[in-house]
Amino acid sequence: MEPRTVWSTWRRTVLYWGPVVLYAGLIFYLSSQSHPDEDLPSLFAVFGDKVLHAVEYAVLGGLCYRAFRWGANGAVTSRALFLAIGAASLYGITDEVHQLFVPFREAGWQDWMADTVGATLGAAGISRFAAPPFRVCP
Repeated sequence: MEPRTVWSTWRRTVLYWGPVVLYAGLIFYLSSQSHPDEDLPSLFAVFGDKVLHAVEYAVLGGLCYRAFRWGANGAVTSRALFLAIGAASLYGITDEVHQLFVPFREAGWQDWMADTVGATLGAAGISRFAAPPFRVCP
């Protein structure tokens, strides 16, 4: 592989998959907090837990779609929407399992469902309405 191709592949990987990894890390950090309602009390009161889960995972779903669509090659790009929803939903499952080990937190299938609905809305929204502006490099 020539150096220019290696650089282009590395750059594309960082630009598209970097935000996914960073945002997943943020979700992990927030899930590690024993009392999230103390940090964001007004948001919990106004929107509720499930809406916040859906919004949080809508962003992850959108980032995953962007990465699968333009940060990958081959057949992956044509299945980007389904892969993005699946990846974000799977991460939601691991997030719920993680919360089982955090003091004063609990896991629930309803939270995972809210995560999956949010991921679906985020990925579908990006694929339908905002696809061209999110392409950073060829």
